[in-house]
Amino acid sequence: MHETIVRTQGHTSRIRVGRHEDDLAALLPTQRTAIITDERVFALYGRRFPDFPVLRMGTGEGVKTLDTVARLARELMDLNADRSWFILGIGGGIVCDTAGFAASIYMRGVRFGFVPTTLLAQVDASVGGKNGVNLDGYKNMLGVFHQPEFVLCDPGFMSTLEDEDFSCGLAEVIKHAAIADPDLFAFLESNRQDVLAREPRAVKRLVADSVRIKAKVVGQDEKEGGLRRILNFGHTLGHALERQTGVSHGRAVSQGMAAAAELSVRFGLLSRSECDRLTAMLAAYGLPTRMQADPASLTQALGRDKKREGGDVHFVLLQGLGRAVIRTLPLSEVENALCSIS
Repeated sequence: MHETIVRTQGHTSRIRVGRHEDDLAALLPTQRTAIITDERVFALYGRRFPDFPVLRMGTGEGVKTLDTVARLARELMDLNADRSWFILGIGGGIVCDTAGFAASIYMRGVRFGFVPTTLLAQVDASVGGKNGVNLDGYKNMLGVFHQPEFVLCDPGFMSTLEDEDFSCGLAEVIKHAAIADPDLFAFLESNRQDVLAREPRAVKRLVADSVRIKAKVVGQDEKEGGLRRILNFGHTLGHALERQTGVSHGRAVSQGMAAAAELSVRFGLLSRSECDRLTAMLAAYGLPTRMQADPASLTQALGRDKKREGGDVHFVLLQGLGRAVIRTLPLSEVENALCSIS
């Protein structure tokens, strides 16, 4: 079992990587717990859930809304759940985001934890305390920063993931390597076969290293006032691509990273050879590297991004593999740069 501690102001969150059943029994309250999951995860693993009430939601980004949170809150009320209750989210990133948000606002906040079941949720969505829902198609426009008490990441869940879902998670792992860890980047380059085969030791390394990187950043900047913005590498354009094209999160982030790397070269921060290494890795893991959207429409979508301030946007670039930098760029300059690399 590998454990990482996320320490923020007044809160400690435990992130454990390894088999989860024994740890879960020790960490959960013996009563007054409700489980939030989705229909697919319940069908696969529901028989292994602890013996607590289960609240089920649908699947897909379309269910990550205030309407879903309101329905979950009503079901908690029907259970007579009070502020002493504990919420356990078991599922992928959509379940973790929604369950964490519901727990954070129900009766002004109850304790919660996660058992993430996808690679994307284990390396990103469940770690760091961001909880939220979408609004009118814009991702995570409503949300809070509220840390889970624990996150239990079991690599065994990877065996039932669809290839597309596993690929989405790999995009986030590559992001962590690109912004903060040249050793992880080299591991991904030299262990592609084991990673794609979901070899347990390889997956555990990816999850543990990603959690370590994110925990270090979040511990220094919980609410994204500065350093935490580096975790948005590939996401500024990625979220706009998701809205414009409907492509999956991981594939959108991959395109966003490739474009951000090209912009880094354009701005004299990243060498051409390092940019080519990143795009080659993305392609080797079956992820796209060319944007499939018009720069003007992307810039319009960026105008409603949470990372925007006035006519500028906080944009994450690379100053070498393993080192991210944040630049505040006018939206007009971003559009001009995107036109030059399209």
